[in-house]
Amino acid sequence: MAESHSESTSDSLTTTSDQSATIPISTPRSNHVPEIPIEIITEEEMAILDAAFAATRSFLPSAIRSAASSSSPSRIIAGEISKTARSVAMFSKRKLSACSSVDIEDSLLHRFRKNQALGVTDLTGTEWCEKQMENVLCLGRRKVSKAMKLGQARHLELEEEVVKRVRVKVESNEDKWALKLLSSIAGVNQFLFEGRTRELLLIGFVGGQWIVGVIDEVRKASAEESSDTGPLLIDTKTRGRDTLPAEPQRRNGRLQVMLYKLLWDTVVREEFPATRFFNYFALNRHEVLSQDVRDNIAGAGISAQTLEEIVRYYESTFKMLPVANDQLLLRYEFQKDRSIIAEIRFAHDPEWVMSKFKEVIEFWRSEREAEYTPEEERWKCRYCQFAKSCPGNPSLQSPATSSPPREPRPLES
Repeated sequence: MAESHSESTSDSLTTTSDQSATIPISTPRSNHVPEIPIEIITEEEMAILDAAFAATRSFLPSAIRSAASSSSPSRIIAGEISKTARSVAMFSKRKLSACSSVDIEDSLLHRFRKNQALGVTDLTGTEWCEKQMENVLCLGRRKVSKAMKLGQARHLELEEEVVKRVRVKVESNEDKWALKLLSSIAGVNQFLFEGRTRELLLIGFVGGQWIVGVIDEVRKASAEESSDTGPLLIDTKTRGRDTLPAEPQRRNGRLQVMLYKLLWDTVVREEFPATRFFNYFALNRHEVLSQDVRDNIAGAGISAQTLEEIVRYYESTFKMLPVANDQLLLRYEFQKDRSIIAEIRFAHDPEWVMSKFKEVIEFWRSEREAEYTPEEERWKCRYCQFAKSCPGNPSLQSPATSSPPREPRPLES
């Protein structure tokens, strides 16, 4: 999905090698060679295998992983190498489905998001195509297209309209989390005083899972927009064409904004499970934060020395807010001239979003196999980097591939 920006607890804060972080702060503006059985495979399969080995070592049996980490290569015996060769061959023939597992210790969540929250864009990416998400996790991230880069740049530009970024030296994970939560607190304060904020980070415990999301825009709804006084949640999608996307893309966008509302309402209504938070993310609640971080906290008008105190501020800040507006807004913008293609207003559907949420969590917990996208939506394969090796790609059997229906740009009223 080129229109989504990344969300996760590992990349929602920009860090550099010198352990500084950039955060948004709201402002007014041996000789014997054993014989190994050889199986001839194609160049395409070899590329897949290379990517798989580079992406994760979890495909190898545990005995091989422990032997490979030994300082003595001679401990890898021929039988183990042979087993590895067979495992690799099996992987190539399974056509990129090596991530499947029913063991909770080998679940996708445990292997790829251990001690991390799932991002809302992890969830929407899974809804778009579970097989694509499985391949992204196992073989590496999707290629960043020009459209994606333009979309990311536009999101940053929109954010800088109302917030500024400052560089802060961080010395621990506790420091990083304190800055993330401080950013959220500052964003809420900006919303309360100015009626609008952008790129608001939320972390909450939803349905037994930690979820993080960055909401494009939160503002107060006008009387003409809604009789509901709750904050209006908005997501902006940039488009390379000045037309609306196909319905599956609009559905995915609606899901994203509904997930933001689900996360918002959870944080506002429910008690923040602080002990669970510290345990899951392996954080020391009592550790005194670094001086630079404490100085920034003090500059925001908050008296806190530890992450535990910042967590309490985070919870109490959101408790001042009402639940989000039931009316949600999805905005499509033309990349070329930044004109508005359409603003789609829709009502929150709690039953639908919860059913989708549960389906996606089942995938991440490896409670079932990843599914291919529905046949009527296989046109998505044309834009997938894994299409040449995916059995779900209809062009592998037939040269004709369905295309998404294009909709014209709405007439201006």
